[in-house]
Amino acid sequence: MQHRTLGKTGFSISEISLGTWQVGGRWGEPFSHENADAILNAAVDGGINFIDTADVYGDGESEKAVGRLVRNRQERIYVATKCGRQLQPHTNEAYQTKALRQFVENSLRNMQLETLDLIQLHCPPTDVYYRPEIFELFDRLKEEGKILNMGVSVERVEEGLKALSFPNVTTIQLIFNMFRQRPTQLLFAEAKRHDVGLIVRVPLASGLLTGKFTPQTTFAPDDHRQFNRHGEAFDKGETFSGVDYETGLAAVEELKKLFPDQPNLAPIALRWVLMFDEVSCVIPGASKPEQLTSNLQAAELPTLTEEQMQAVRAVYDQKIRPQVHQVW
Repeated sequence: MQHRTLGKTGFSISEISLGTWQVGGRWGEPFSHENADAILNAAVDGGINFIDTADVYGDGESEKAVGRLVRNRQERIYVATKCGRQLQPHTNEAYQTKALRQFVENSLRNMQLETLDLIQLHCPPTDVYYRPEIFELFDRLKEEGKILNMGVSVERVEEGLKALSFPNVTTIQLIFNMFRQRPTQLLFAEAKRHDVGLIVRVPLASGLLTGKFTPQTTFAPDDHRQFNRHGEAFDKGETFSGVDYETGLAAVEELKKLFPDQPNLAPIALRWVLMFDEVSCVIPGASKPEQLTSNLQAAELPTLTEEQMQAVRAVYDQKIRPQVHQVW
């Protein structure tokens, strides 16, 4: 496992890390701590030392599982969590410092930790990025010893660029993958200039980039890949990276032709993300240990050639760019 520096946090983290949106099991199933423990411990055994969670994952159960891992392992494990999505309605007006402070304290209690390595605003409405008092709160929380660093999880490039104007923002979490390439145009360079770490989520486009889905694949009614294809519940870009399912399948078939010797496209898709030096880490999720094993294979792959990188870009330009490029 290779390590990269997470921006001005100074943390040396595994370039392949773990997102815990589904660590308790598959979509729609009750949270399984047995499943979570198996995945989390396998991750650390595989060299992962950075875990990303959120207070809304499993209604706090994911944080509890991550905290248990940290307390039971001897290795230094860096923990990132997120706050804000509990606000109902999830509006700019609902973002108040008192509520956010309470969320941070609740996360500390969930994980039974004294300090959070990284707390991130969880995809807040765009107007929140224009309210200095929200960001100043995290300076006070740092002074109190409750957090070490703060960052943001964004939906849009513009939100990431605005976040860079706040000196205490140390990381930006964003969607970046073969189907979402706009961040390379400006955000990557600006983040590097500000020494802000980039945490890449949804690197497999909700599973599309595993190459395992077909037109006949079905998803449970309470799986976001079924109910959120048009943004019915949250930002459409979180589901298949905002790409129409049939269009995504067609693009995946073109990608498979570029890597005919790879039965599983997922490690290639992760290796592609890591070809960008500005990326601090990629955080694919896993709902079972076998998926984690697949993700870790990316660490063993050779770097992609310039010809392969250009070919992937051509597939994006021809099939994906018109749908998503200027939206996020």
